Amino acid sequence: MSEILICGVDEAGRGPLVGPVVAGAVILNRSFPASILKDSKRMTAPAREKAAVVIRKQAVSWSTGWAWPEEIDRFNIHRATLLAMYRAVLSLKIQPALVKVDGLYAPFTAIPSETYIKGDGYIPEIQAASIIAKTMRDLWMIRYSRIEPQYMFDKHKGYPTKQHRLLIARHGKSPIHRNSFRFSVPE
Repeated sequence: MSEILICGVDEAGRGPLVGPVVAGAVILNRSFPASILKDSKRMTAPAREKAAVVIRKQAVSWSTGWAWPEEIDRFNIHRATLLAMYRAVLSLKIQPALVKVDGLYAPFTAIPSETYIKGDGYIPEIQAASIIAKTMRDLWMIRYSRIEPQYMFDKHKGYPTKQHRLLIARHGKSPIHRNSFRFSVPE
């Protein structure tokens, strides 16, 4: 009997003020060491990176999909997230039989999909997708911080920390800031 291929999908980067939203799509096999997986938000950066290396080496297939700040501003963050998820699923080298998505909404694909609230807490394929999405987005933000070091993107990854909001007040928005996102400047 052949194994049914299940793809997990999750995103990273809905909440930041800057940069892309990134979706991961991962197909695992039965022998994958699921004990290394957790919700990426509940892992330290070194643990996430270590798990991401194992996922990239041992997954049946994995991919990412990206939606850029211009798309986020044009469509809104919800639609841009679904677009990133769609791109991630479409980029898989192997087509799964089922897509399991973290959250309430799934991207429209020809593949049957199911949604799971807090699925990144208990579904291994979604946990793996969460880890891939978060590590890839963080790496992109770290690399971009070399282009515009004054924003310190390598430290806060674009999230609306007090430090980040003060840097925006001082330097203005960068080309990768999301113009449709509102925020206040700390006093």
